[in-house]
Amino acid sequence: MGSRRNFLRNGSALIAATLAQPRFSLAAAGNGSLVLPTKAQVRWQDCEVGMVYHFDMPVAAGNYAGNNTSRKVFDTTLYNPKKLDTDQWIEAAKAAGARYAVFTATHFNGFMQWQSDLYPYGVKQAAWRDGKGDVVADFVASCRKAGIKPGIYLSTHRNVYQTVWGHYVDWGKGRGTEKQAKYNRIAEQQVKELCSRYGKLVQIWFDAGTKTPTEGGPDTVPVFEKYQPDSVYYHSSQRSDHRWIGNEVGRAGYPCWATMPEGYEVSHNSGNWRSRLSHGNPDGTVWSPGMCDTPLRNHNWFWKPGQDERAISTQKLVDVYHKSVGRNCNLLIGEVVTREGLVPESDIKRLAEFGKEIKQRFGKALASTAGEGTAIELKLPRPQIVDTVSIMEDITQGERIRRYAVEGLAADGVWKAVCNGESVGHKRIQSFKPINVSRIRLRIDEATATPLIRQLAVYRVV
Repeated sequence: MGSRRNFLRNGSALIAATLAQPRFSLAAAGNGSLVLPTKAQVRWQDCEVGMVYHFDMPVAAGNYAGNNTSRKVFDTTLYNPKKLDTDQWIEAAKAAGARYAVFTATHFNGFMQWQSDLYPYGVKQAAWRDGKGDVVADFVASCRKAGIKPGIYLSTHRNVYQTVWGHYVDWGKGRGTEKQAKYNRIAEQQVKELCSRYGKLVQIWFDAGTKTPTEGGPDTVPVFEKYQPDSVYYHSSQRSDHRWIGNEVGRAGYPCWATMPEGYEVSHNSGNWRSRLSHGNPDGTVWSPGMCDTPLRNHNWFWKPGQDERAISTQKLVDVYHKSVGRNCNLLIGEVVTREGLVPESDIKRLAEFGKEIKQRFGKALASTAGEGTAIELKLPRPQIVDTVSIMEDITQGERIRRYAVEGLAADGVWKAVCNGESVGHKRIQSFKPINVSRIRLRIDEATATPLIRQLAVYRVV
């Protein structure tokens, strides 16, 4: 997974100037100057936490090369995960409190885990279920049954069966060749099959992105837009409905904006690409919020025997949540599937601990409100100790806040500063020293238009 994002739409992170009084660079909302998300992007951001399930032919065949990097084509009869149960997989997502889940329909090996005649390397040629199985169909059905939004991952960046490595055939050397053109048509048909057969999807995820026709790659955007017009596309230089945050430890930088510059491509070799991805750009012209991903098993995306104890701790998962969801991003946790086709029970237990902890902290606010303008006041039911605030903008109308402060009305009747910050966007969670207050006030000191607060909520989590 580590090499997946070689070209991403982004640009330099800029921080708005600090001013003493509220300032509005736009007169009012709806004037066309604010960058707005699509309904699909809002739906994806509202999911907040997701799971991505990694399973591929090498694991089924007993090959455990690090993160599925084996360049071997396997005997298809070795694919026979007799206990495969996608309902059991989704137990992990439910336990974690995830609202969406993604499955690796075809990973680096090129083995297609749905019924397809595009080439003879997939479940149709497998021993599993006598060649009649469809893991993608099972996965989507399990998601819908559990009330979790399904997504599909595929790789055009690597496909061992087609000798694709680094986006091009002949192990990266075949750009512009007839063989590449043939593979591009196959990739387009793969996208068509996956986008047209399984109903509405929350997203299509191209690992490491996909090349565009001008870059010598397949023409996937028109196919996606025809069959999944209300979904999220991730990603190419042509379209990037969200961005990778720049690391695989699940943490965003701060401030972290949902907008990015248009027309920028930054490779992993450029000097400040991580900063650009991690922070976004408050003056960006493209809505492309951050996605923070991390494997549950430190740092293995795929199952390997004897690694049940490698799952990161509940405490670390909570910290990741605060530094992803709490910094205007989406958190995606990587889950392994065993050779037999099951999620390890120890992983489900750890994810349940995480989900329980997040629910205890944020399941019910001490008080909450909504509103608009430069000052939003929240009255608590009674004076009490608080230590965490959650702020959400109405992102359907854009990111407007550029600088804010939070104050608490203490027992002596004096408003006291408790925290401050810059970007808010979908959600900003901020902790501070415990303080006994009767009211909380959000003061917007700088914005691009009238601030619209979807929710201001206060908690005691310690």
